[in-house]
Parts: sequence; structure tokens; C-alpha cells
Amino acid sequence: MPDHQFSPRPAGARAQWREFVARLGFRTGASLLPARLAPANTGPERGSDMQTTNETAEKSAALPEALRLVALDAEDLAVVSCNLQDAVVRVADVAFLPRQRRFALLASRFDWVAAEAGRMERCRAGLHFDNVTKVSSTGFHRDDTASVLNLLSIAFEETETPAGTVVLTFSGGAGIRLDVECVDAQMRDVGPRWSAQHKPGHAIDDAPDEGK
Repeated sequence: MPDHQFSPRPAGARAQWREFVARLGFRTGASLLPARLAPANTGPERGSDMQTTNETAEKSAALPEALRLVALDAEDLAVVSCNLQDAVVRVADVAFLPRQRRFALLASRFDWVAAEAGRMERCRAGLHFDNVTKVSSTGFHRDDTASVLNLLSIAFEETETPAGTVVLTFSGGAGIRLDVECVDAQMRDVGPRWSAQHKPGHAIDDAPDEGK
């Protein structure tokens, strides 16, 4: 892949970009974090958490106001990560488009905000990263398209500002690394909701200590 020259957005242009994506309905900021971060779920993935084409319309409620998030830095990406924690992803629904320099995936995310209101729900959500120059993975076989991964976190490791590596960590030691020229990601709900059969996570004793 040829090298690409990249210049970071000036501060003023960055503010204008945030205004633009806000007009499109995307949001950023720590205010979108659930009130309580869920403990990481390192247990086995459950295929029942994936919506299937055999589900009837009665099992899927109409989609309410869809969550639309944009991430332009590590802080924004932490918000996306929190809202996608314990999302389940089929390997078949992960793709890298080198010519477009875009990495994308489709997930069934657990809605932690709805859980705080007493509803256990999942929703189909799409996530993509732009300005991606390289993708590598570990802990799973890309040819095993029926496999299901459980997403634990998404983090950004800066190398040379604004470039760095986005790390998607899954349970069972699986992971995906994206070399990016900058953080440029969007997440949005794209499908109907359905009732989740269980709430991800562990007993309180297994939760990380506050402040760590």
C-alpha cells in the first residue's frame, strides 16, 4: 500500500467538523457514558445474543431514537467503547476495505443505558473507522465466518500525533489492531431492538475496583 501524506486538522477545522457531524445527528462527549461502567465479560460468547433472520416481528420492537456517535480523539473513542461493551460480532460481519482505507463491523450491542432503566435490550449497530492503513488480528480465524466474538473494549494508542493504533479487544484473547492516520470513527444503531436473554458481566466481586 502506498504511503499517504496526512496533515492534522487545525483546531478551527476540528470544531467545524464537530458542528457538522452534530447537524447530522451524531453526538460526542462523556455525557453519553452509562452511569456505571459494566464489568468486563470474559465468559463464553452466546449465539442467542445475535438477532437472526428467523426472528419474528413480534420479537423485535420498533427502533426508538437511534444512537449515533462520532469519535475524533481518544476521549470520544472511550464513549464509543463504553456503549459497545459486550457487543457480539460475527466474524462474517467484519471487513477491511483497503482502497477506501475503511474498517467496518456490524454488531449486536447490549444497551447499558436501557439496562439502567430496567430494560435488557440489544440492537444492531454499525461501526466504521476511516483513514485505516493496516489491519491485523489475533486469536481467531478470518475464514471461520460463523464464529462470534465478544467485544470488551476499544482503545487508541497514539504513536506520532495524530496517528496511532486502535485496539479492539475481544474475550478469549482475540483482538484486532488498526493502524490509523488519526481517530475518525462513527457508530450508529442500524436495526430493530429485541429483548436480551441475559445481562453481560460478572458478580460484583469480579468487577474492577473503582479508581483502577
